Amino acid sequence: MNNINLVIVSLVIAIVAIQPLAQEQTDVGEANFVTVLSIDGGGVRGIVPATLLAFLESKIQEIDGPDARIADYFDVIAGTSTGGLMTTMLAAPNEKNRPMFAAKDITNFYFQHSPRIFPKIGHTFDEAQPYPSQNEACEMGRTKFMNSVVTVLGEATGPKYDGKYLRAMAKMMLKNLTIKDTLTNVVIPAFDIRRLQPVIFSSAQGKEVAWKNALLADVCISTAAAPTFFPPYYFETRDVDGTKHTFDLIDGGVAANNPTHLAITHITKEAVMGKYRFSGPEVFDGRRMLVLSLGTGTQTYNDLYTAQKAAKWGLLSWIFTNGTAPILRIFGDAMSDMVDIHVSTIFQSLQVEKNYLRIQEDNLKGEATAMDISSPENMRALEDIGKKLLKKPLSRLDVETGKLEPVKGEGTNADALARFATLLCAERKRRNPA
Repeated sequence: MNNINLVIVSLVIAIVAIQPLAQEQTDVGEANFVTVLSIDGGGVRGIVPATLLAFLESKIQEIDGPDARIADYFDVIAGTSTGGLMTTMLAAPNEKNRPMFAAKDITNFYFQHSPRIFPKIGHTFDEAQPYPSQNEACEMGRTKFMNSVVTVLGEATGPKYDGKYLRAMAKMMLKNLTIKDTLTNVVIPAFDIRRLQPVIFSSAQGKEVAWKNALLADVCISTAAAPTFFPPYYFETRDVDGTKHTFDLIDGGVAANNPTHLAITHITKEAVMGKYRFSGPEVFDGRRMLVLSLGTGTQTYNDLYTAQKAAKWGLLSWIFTNGTAPILRIFGDAMSDMVDIHVSTIFQSLQVEKNYLRIQEDNLKGEATAMDISSPENMRALEDIGKKLLKKPLSRLDVETGKLEPVKGEGTNADALARFATLLCAERKRRNPA
């Protein structure tokens, strides 16, 4: 059985399971669509989707006014790693019970805090300095070599960053807010290295099960604890009877760097449990979803890694080569692409491919590919990449080739986001008529 047939069979089974339950529900705002936002992991590259979200929110505000916020328009926001931090910023309440951050403020957050989350390590030479003498050059060469050795040995024997600033900042910003306190439902994954299984934090579960109602600060720190970059994170929660539950967590990107499918699964589970009721006779499937999935960018690999080069690699080379972690990058990109292929196949098989909008930059180069280069120059470059991405033609995944192909007649990514904003506003108005 090919992949498309398998997906269709799975959907039929899901629909059969959902339909009887849907008939027992009461209407909740006469929903026509469930709206989903998904944000990939990628460290400082989160500036790219942050730029896209600022544009989307501005388009929503053109329709519904300046007080409109992203969290008002999405039933579920899912985010992994840096996407989990962004999810929290969009959905956590401030003292006025409105979103803590407007989308336009998130990029400034990255510019302000990234240099302390990812502090510069080692020494780089200023090209503007006078040409050194032979003795000076030898000394500089030795220094550069020793710095490289220290960097490699440090990254081989411990995390690159201690994570103290990220932890302190998250706790200061979020205080005692828990995941059930968010203004819309959020879904944020992490991975438990003690139990060797994913842990999915969600507002829905936090409201129903006491020990799953973790502090938002703990959730953010956990989903961002990328192996080799930050140390794992331990915390505890308590059940209503005082039973202790422990968590030994690392970055959710090892399980779901692109959390789109995770969000769809969550929505489907909620529908099965009777949390949604739709106007009209149709049952719940992809035709009842509006999904926006934002990537943090990928590199055009070309000859970056080849079989000939990797044939000589040992354990350390797979972990650290030319300033990158090949095994982490390959796993992360592979998982994200597989999610895109699977989700695209679902929507295309139902002939509602326009209900799923995935925007991803697939041609990152140089420092922009790194998740932790927080220099002002690189962050400005990432913001510029996001702005240029808005002007690029809308692309959709070809499920046969796995490549993004421009879609004729549908304009740019900016045009697609503007259309999406219109749909979001129409859906909100439908549920909350004046």
